Amino acid sequence: MTSSNATDDTGAEALTYKDKGNQAFKDGKWEEAVQFYTKAIKKGDKHKELPIFYKNRAAAYLKESKWQLALEDCNESLKLAPKDPKALFRRAQAYEGLEKFGEAYKDATDLFKADPGNQSVQPMLKRLHLIVQEKAAENARTTTKVQQMMELAFDVATPIEKRRTAANNLLVLAKEEVGADLLYKAGCFTKIASITKIEKDLEIYVSFVRVVAELCNRSNQRTKAVLTELGVPWFMRVLDHKHEERVSAAQYCLQTIINSLSGMDIKPESKPNKELVKENYKEIDTLLSCLLYSITDRTISGPARDAVIELLTRNVHYTALEWAERLVELRGLFRLLDVCSELEEYKYESSMDITSSSRTIASVCLARIFENMYYDQLKEKFMEQIDEYIKDKLLSPDLESKVRVTVAITSLLLGPLDVGNQIVGREGILQMILAMATTDDLLQQKVACECIYAAASKKDKAKALCSGGVDILKKLYHSKDDGIRVRALVGLCKIGSYGGEDAAIRPFADGATLKLAEACRRFLIKPGKDKDIRKWAADGLAYLTLDAEVKEKLIDDKPAIHALIDLARTGDQSCLYGVVTTFVNLCNAYEKQEVVPEMIELAKFAKMHIPEEHELDDPDFVQKRITVLANEGITTALVALSKTESDNSKELIARVLNAVCGLQELRGKVVQDGGVKCLLKLALEGTEKGKRHGSQALARIGITINPEVAFAGQRSLDVIRPLLNLLHQDCSALENFESLMALTNLAAMNESVRQRIVEEQGLTKIEFYLMENHLLLTRASAQCLCNMVLSDTVVQKFEGENDRVKFMALLCEEEDEETVKACAGSLAILTSVSKKCVNKILQVKSWLEILHILIANPSPDVQHRGTVVILNMINSGEDVARQLFETDIMELLSGLSQLPDDSRAKARQVALECLQAAERYKLIEKAES
Repeated sequence: MTSSNATDDTGAEALTYKDKGNQAFKDGKWEEAVQFYTKAIKKGDKHKELPIFYKNRAAAYLKESKWQLALEDCNESLKLAPKDPKALFRRAQAYEGLEKFGEAYKDATDLFKADPGNQSVQPMLKRLHLIVQEKAAENARTTTKVQQMMELAFDVATPIEKRRTAANNLLVLAKEEVGADLLYKAGCFTKIASITKIEKDLEIYVSFVRVVAELCNRSNQRTKAVLTELGVPWFMRVLDHKHEERVSAAQYCLQTIINSLSGMDIKPESKPNKELVKENYKEIDTLLSCLLYSITDRTISGPARDAVIELLTRNVHYTALEWAERLVELRGLFRLLDVCSELEEYKYESSMDITSSSRTIASVCLARIFENMYYDQLKEKFMEQIDEYIKDKLLSPDLESKVRVTVAITSLLLGPLDVGNQIVGREGILQMILAMATTDDLLQQKVACECIYAAASKKDKAKALCSGGVDILKKLYHSKDDGIRVRALVGLCKIGSYGGEDAAIRPFADGATLKLAEACRRFLIKPGKDKDIRKWAADGLAYLTLDAEVKEKLIDDKPAIHALIDLARTGDQSCLYGVVTTFVNLCNAYEKQEVVPEMIELAKFAKMHIPEEHELDDPDFVQKRITVLANEGITTALVALSKTESDNSKELIARVLNAVCGLQELRGKVVQDGGVKCLLKLALEGTEKGKRHGSQALARIGITINPEVAFAGQRSLDVIRPLLNLLHQDCSALENFESLMALTNLAAMNESVRQRIVEEQGLTKIEFYLMENHLLLTRASAQCLCNMVLSDTVVQKFEGENDRVKFMALLCEEEDEETVKACAGSLAILTSVSKKCVNKILQVKSWLEILHILIANPSPDVQHRGTVVILNMINSGEDVARQLFETDIMELLSGLSQLPDDSRAKARQVALECLQAAERYKLIEKAES
């Protein structure tokens, strides 16, 4: 075949795909049309009709409200065929959808100038003219406000309250695109850089930093200008403080800059734009390198150091900037291990300022980096750096090096566990730790004790330690120093907990577990005890509360429960594991192995051990414990701890909150205590199981509490994705059902919510459950769709070439009254606004039987909806009315209109309206008065 023939064949193929796309478009199958037009574009990349392929695909994208994709296709079409009227009109539509009204108005104006007789552009031009005028007026008002607020905020002679208000108003203005642009042009960030050198009021200072963040938000151009003008050192100076709000504002500002340079946004599921990352690689690399080097800066504050490490943790992951490998290249592990090896209570010449959370935050970062070492060579590089660090410290004979290396190993065992276990397995390491534990030096005893505790991470490791470790821990438990005693106690608790929730296994003698728990309790509530000792006591309870007797004794101990919740409220990340795991155990929110009766019988036959559940873990006891915790304020405690970057810790928090939301009467308490915001984050970040627990808790809240209260404002849209994530075959039927129920309530709120559900591909997911062989799931799906059809977009989808209306009609033959009521309600709404849907009902073979079932239904509600469907069908046109009255429908309606039953008054009234409509069409004679 010649080259010319091959080109002709390809061109013909492209035209065939275009024709198929046009047909799919006519049939309302927008996704299918997009696929065909895409194939036409690929096959016809040099075809003379290529601009048509692009503008046709843009039309399909517009139908799906995919404005950005439509805009890109219109631009491609106009490059090839400038001033093409249809492409110009569609680009104007795309701009309007993106709320870029100025650009939309320009395109519409150009089109009108070229073709003044164009009827379709005139209403758009009129509409956009009003919007653009309003925007111009708003701009003028905003410009005045920007000038006023800047004058007040930057004048130190202005009274402080007025300045605070002005600074806050600048922040509000910066959140709007128009305001941000005006502030940027007015040189606001330059003024902020100057005034922050002398600003003494922390509230104003924080507002200014947040203004800079908003100026950078979603604007690559402004971000680069801010970085050039202010420089990274300015942000590091802002960050270097002990004031929590200031540090948090600076951290947010830096993350916003990273997001703007990489194309990410603040949503957890956001992913970077690879082209933008490539374009801004130099800036991103410089910024992250500066952050990395500042980790070991001896001059910065502990909270600033924590904030920097958290920023790195967020951005090393493969879904973010894939910065893990680069961090290893820059020997960042050494810097993180330096933080891990620090001790708050041990100060030396070159020590850095750390918080009680610093080591935990650094170990989480190390764990996240190790997770992103995808292949063996990378893992080897990671291990080489860790080994090098440990060897360097061990080569120094001084006590400080020995202490610090032991503390670093403990952090590895609490972070990247496999790495920590490898280090402990190296020759001489465990012996060194045990030898330190037997010295008379309190500091060595303390760090060795912590390391022994961390090393007993698995049963096999615990056994390895048992030979020498348990005796040493027992000896250290008799120390005069409470810090050593509590650490030794927790080590014993951990090794003694390996029976888990199995009531038949007791590693220690009867009563020993309760005695250990009592010892932990004394440390936890003892007056005057520092947070470190209380934190270790909580760690001990985390292991001991696997025992049901310990759970019951602890839940009745109000001082101990208060101490645990107060500890959590501090937000100290080093307290997280002990406190939250204790809560998980008290709520029985841990992973439970499904027990199959046949397997139990088989195990008995094979004389194998069968796990036994304790009678104190019965549901009644568990519910009592959850209720006590909820009433004592567990939600506020968990919200304080949820800032963690550890995915496993997020899962634990989500498990507890879901357990609380499992009790209907406690859901309001979770909302009241700020749990919804926390759950939205947990439902989108972390492990798959953690996200499911967070989503299920949100669903449960959405079922019981008015969504306008539970999910006020933007949250009503943000909660949709987590709920739709539960509509998956991997989720349980209960999770599916609760999600559908919550979505039903949300869909009743407003059109914005319904539109978001459609945009998130929720309609298909919801409809899937109509076909499930599960009564409650089918019913919940039908009820949700009944609210969804209030949307014009959903009605259009029912009008397309599909069996949606047919399936809804067929479900009216089901036995379940609630399902039939929902399906009849959907049909009543659809037929009231769409003649196409009326005709689709008549295309169902059994349409008459279905109408019979509805009109003669024993349920007054179903009967009422059924008669409304018939009235809508009659009102849709004389041809349909005639088809209906050629059957026995008239007799049934006539009989219904004379029923004396008051419970059927609504249906009776609608039946009379049906007969009156038939009279108007002269299909029946008017009754004599």
